[in-house]
Amino acid sequence: MNKTCLECQDKIVGREDKKFCSDGCRNAYNNKMNKDQTNLMRNINNNLRKNYRILTELNPEEKTKTTKNKLISKGFDFELITSIYTTKTGNVYYFVYDQGYLAVENESYVLVKK
Repeated sequence: MNKTCLECQDKIVGREDKKFCSDGCRNAYNNKMNKDQTNLMRNINNNLRKNYRILTELNPEEKTKTTKNKLISKGFDFELITSIYTTKTGNVYYFVYDQGYLAVENESYVLVKK
């Protein structure tokens, strides 16, 4: 039984269950198959990293206050978070990995680190 590589259509030599002739073809095939999803995920992950860097920069001592304007001026995107934590008292913290923020009065935010 002659099998051909899913990427380059060359003849495959070796194990019966092989699908690709080389690692290069396997990588090229998988990159092509995941391209659309990868671009979306790459953009979201880049923006999450940016949010994380902003929170880390503004919160060097693991608990501080800042303003909404300062976050926005640095390019912070309030729609991109990784988790939400609600305390027993009803306070809602939004987290980007281990860096979080809590909205308080006058468009101020308390920044915390888990």
